[in-house]
Amino acid sequence: MEIKNIPFGITNWSQITPSEHKGETGVALWHTQQFDNIRVRLVEYSPGYLADHWCSKGHILLCLEGELHTELADGRKFILTAGMSYQVADNAEAHRSYTPTGAKLFIVD
Repeated sequence: MEIKNIPFGITNWSQITPSEHKGETGVALWHTQQFDNIRVRLVEYSPGYLADHWCSKGHILLCLEGELHTELADGRKFILTAGMSYQVADNAEAHRSYTPTGAKLFIVD
């Protein structure tokens, strides 16, 4: 990843209006900032959220609160809790998320 064309700035995430993204169950609220070719998000998943698709996009993801279950298309499953992260490249391993309790994430992609 090359970070370019982004002057120093501060983001107050509470002032970013979220967009709503429904899952197969539950909802995700995305507070999104776009910086050149880099998308940065604060995402809040409701309890019981299950993604409605398999994602092939690369991410660096940090779990801030709650518990996030991530399933890979090959059947492997991982659980992140606050302070844990994962990283995956574009088109590397399709994945989808579920949270029984809700979760707050910081995501760069």
